Amino acid sequence: MALNSISLLPIKSINISSSSTCYYKVFIPQKSSKIVCQMEKSNSNREIKKWKAIVSTALAAAVITFSSNMSAMADLNKFEAETRGEFGIGSAAQFGSADLKKTVHTNENFRRANFTSADMRESDFSGSTFNGAYLEKAVAYKANFSGADLSDTLMDRMVLNEANLTNAVLVRSVLTRSDLGGAIIEGADFSDAVIDLLQKQALCKYASGTNPVTGVSTRKSLGCGNSRRNAYGSPSSPLLSAPPQQLLDRDGFCDPATGLCEAS
Repeated sequence: MALNSISLLPIKSINISSSSTCYYKVFIPQKSSKIVCQMEKSNSNREIKKWKAIVSTALAAAVITFSSNMSAMADLNKFEAETRGEFGIGSAAQFGSADLKKTVHTNENFRRANFTSADMRESDFSGSTFNGAYLEKAVAYKANFSGADLSDTLMDRMVLNEANLTNAVLVRSVLTRSDLGGAIIEGADFSDAVIDLLQKQALCKYASGTNPVTGVSTRKSLGCGNSRRNAYGSPSSPLLSAPPQQLLDRDGFCDPATGLCEAS
């Protein structure tokens, strides 16, 4: 049979992808054939493009927001560093394990700063403010804290041998297991400070003076007059933390006549 026209024989449809379908038909003009693919976009393809646009827009907005926040945070940190703390009320500076030997930091603001395990030997911090600071395990041998505000500080296990605490304010400071051997404490105010009983007794042997800021006697602030409220040390010395009143003499020392001084 002669073929003067093109015969179109639909054979099969093949799915090329999830988003298009290829239909092919055989053309038989004389001795040749062709395959024609007609690509059809599906609704799912349009949905994908729509979501791609939405996600791209959201990511761009997130990047812009993050960048602006980073810039704002950098400005805030710079401001806090220049003003010695958030809104100027504290430094929050970090000096943990820092080497501060023989440095001079007089009349500076160290509120809420961290000096944990710092080496502060023979440094001069006279007149500086430390209230709320952390000084655990710091070594301040012969350091000068005269006139400094050390109120509400955590000074646990701190080395203060021969440190100068003249006229310093240590109200409510925590000095458990700290060593103040040979410290100069004339005029220092230890009101409501937490100090081990043995350390307190040692300080009472030579405590003198009155703090010029608070007007409190150093001996009275240490409880050297056997004030029952604060003469018994701290829980770090449980054996003597609450001894009977007759155990202590007038100056807060163990009375040998009781026979309890060597109790173990």
